[in-house]
Amino acid sequence: MNPRILIVDDEATIRASLLEALAADGYETDAAETGEEALARCHATAYDLVVTDLKLPGVSGLEILQAMRNQGKQTPVIMMTAYGDVDTAVSAMRLGAYDFIPKPFKLTMLRKQVRAALRATSEPTGLAEVVEAPAAAPTAATASLDGQYMRMIRSCPGLEKVARVLEKIGHSRSGNDTSILIGGESGSGKEIVARAIHEVSSVRNERFMEINCAAVPETLLESELFGHAKGAFTDAKTAKEGLFELAGGGTIFLDEIGEMGILLQSRLLRVLENRRCRRVGGKDDYEVRARIVAATNRKLSEAIEAGTFRNDLYFRLQVVEIDVPPLRERPQDLEILVNAFLRELNTQLGLRTEPIDAAMLETLQRYPWPGNVRELKNVLKRIMILEEPERLAESHFPPHILDGRNPRSSARAGTTGLTGLQPLAEVERTQILYTLEMTDNNKSKAARILGISRQTLREKLRQYGEVDDGDLKSAEAEA
Repeated sequence: MNPRILIVDDEATIRASLLEALAADGYETDAAETGEEALARCHATAYDLVVTDLKLPGVSGLEILQAMRNQGKQTPVIMMTAYGDVDTAVSAMRLGAYDFIPKPFKLTMLRKQVRAALRATSEPTGLAEVVEAPAAAPTAATASLDGQYMRMIRSCPGLEKVARVLEKIGHSRSGNDTSILIGGESGSGKEIVARAIHEVSSVRNERFMEINCAAVPETLLESELFGHAKGAFTDAKTAKEGLFELAGGGTIFLDEIGEMGILLQSRLLRVLENRRCRRVGGKDDYEVRARIVAATNRKLSEAIEAGTFRNDLYFRLQVVEIDVPPLRERPQDLEILVNAFLRELNTQLGLRTEPIDAAMLETLQRYPWPGNVRELKNVLKRIMILEEPERLAESHFPPHILDGRNPRSSARAGTTGLTGLQPLAEVERTQILYTLEMTDNNKSKAARILGISRQTLREKLRQYGEVDDGDLKSAEAEA
């Protein structure tokens, strides 16, 4: 049977052109004008791929993606956007979108992305599956722990400390009431570590449920986590199970826990302490059996001082704490990761790009990779799609990578000594980026220093077309 694709766009001309082009390629196609219609179709039909606009009336493309992931559907999703909204596109990648395409685009590019997405689904080759095993074989005591994510972590010398902690977790007799907190910069590999924790545990055959606390509005996050009873609020036409129910005895991964609102933190704390929960608007409690694994790219100690994170919740979460080092601190992993991504993308795109050579590797090792492993993969993915190279060369990479320069590092020089006359907007931009850099990309702290609201700061970043370290996300699992 030919792959079935759903196209979601509120513009009739775009729907018609995509339907015609993809049907001509032999795919079975359906179309939806709104997000609500798309969700109804996804509920009734198993699609192999969804191509959706980000901006839709009512339910957005992001909400379509979130709903699919919450229902356990791993259907690849390609996002289209005509708004140049990098932050929103990045959010889509963080939620698990396969890729995003800016409008206007060429049909040949979309067709190539469709083929790549479908090939990736039929021939799964995630990073954890393609990283080669380490030269030294694990001992008999640890061999049983080496599922695909553990193998990936063990093969990276820079993650040796993380691997040792995971081994101890695997051998521990502690139950699912032992919470784990994973820290590290965005894109450094926190989700991979969370999946490895699940993989080495005694409940590896149970469900692994994840949610990004920053990507879901707080009014919806409570319902996503705890579920809701019928009639609990205006749109609650039916009862819904939350992640704490759906996970059973498995693992719940709460990514970006530092972005959770203070009131919801209180309820999460009670769940961790009592191991019981109640749906929103419900009357009866149910038992929570899942292990809670949380991750943050923020310094929670600073959030506690600022009054935005509960001190007692922090100590309840970090019974075991794991810190994932950024890629710039483990350059020895770069060759392993680059070649792993090349093998993966070769399979997805039908290419034969050769492994990286020593000279090119040395060049990439000079760049600090502020977006970590996720930035590395995004850069390689763009090169492979657009250039289809036989071998990676300097001409394929942007100048700031070749120069070994963080593209935002010029902000530091600009604020320590502006030269010449500058437009006011440029001075503002430089100061904002410098403040973000000096606060380790902590938007709340930067906004307080600048004397503006956090929302205003985000809007400014959107205007500048900036993707900051905290927002740099990808469709792929963190690695």
